[in-house]
Order: sequence, then C-alpha cells, then structure tokens
Amino acid sequence: MIGKTLNEIKIGDQAEFAKTISEFDIYMFAGITGDFNPVHINEDYAKQTFFKTRIAHGIMTAGFISTLLGTQLPGPGSIYIKQDLKFLAPVKIGDTITARVEVVEILDKKIWVRLKTTCFNQDDTQVLDGEAIISPPRAPKK
Repeated sequence: MIGKTLNEIKIGDQAEFAKTISEFDIYMFAGITGDFNPVHINEDYAKQTFFKTRIAHGIMTAGFISTLLGTQLPGPGSIYIKQDLKFLAPVKIGDTITARVEVVEILDKKIWVRLKTTCFNQDDTQVLDGEAIISPPRAPKK
C-alpha cells in the first residue's frame, strides 16, 4: 500500500489527526527521547513556571504532523524532507490536539510537495504553525 503519488495530489488537499494528551504520553515520550526537562515531568517544578503546570514536549505535538504525512497525506511511502515549526502555545495534560496538513504547492521539478502544518487544541487555540516539504511516494513500476 502506498499513499498519494504526485499525480494524485492537488493543491488544497487536507488531512487531520486528533489525540488527547495523557500523563502517560508525556512520560513515555520523555523515556523514548531522554528529554526529562522538569517542566514536562515534575509538577512541583512546573507549578513555579509561567505555565503553572506540566506541559507536553513541543516536538511531541510536531510528531502528530509526521503521523499525518506518513499515514494520510501523502501517506505511506512518503519521505519527510524538511519541517519549519513555530510553537505558539503550551500543550497541557488533557488537551486534545488536532493536527492539520494542507497542500499549498506542488514542486514538480523537485518532485516535492509543500504543506501548511498546524496544530490546535480543543479551544481552537493554535499551538503550532509550520510548513513541511515532502517527497510523495512514487507510482509502482509496471
């Protein structure tokens, strides 16, 4: 199974993925990456920050963009080339984050696709803004 090839992708194509962030998610992400920053895993420490509570790793939220690109748009077989990110608001335990990607340009000469990448919480607050360059899967040779 492969995702959409360059010939199947159109400007304006979109996909979404949503997930509610749990305490377990944060601990697992910290364990996998080795990022044990206390703002993520220590509530007593985090209460003293301007966030007033633990927050999810920003790059975990960005990972939801990767989920979309590798499973939906363009989908399986895609190769992630580049990602620019701006973290706009904290993600807290219990927040439901919806990641969205939208095709904004097809770069025929390089056989790449440029997508707008965003994440919003359950209150429709944008928590992440960015742009990705993807190499979509190639059509199988006949």
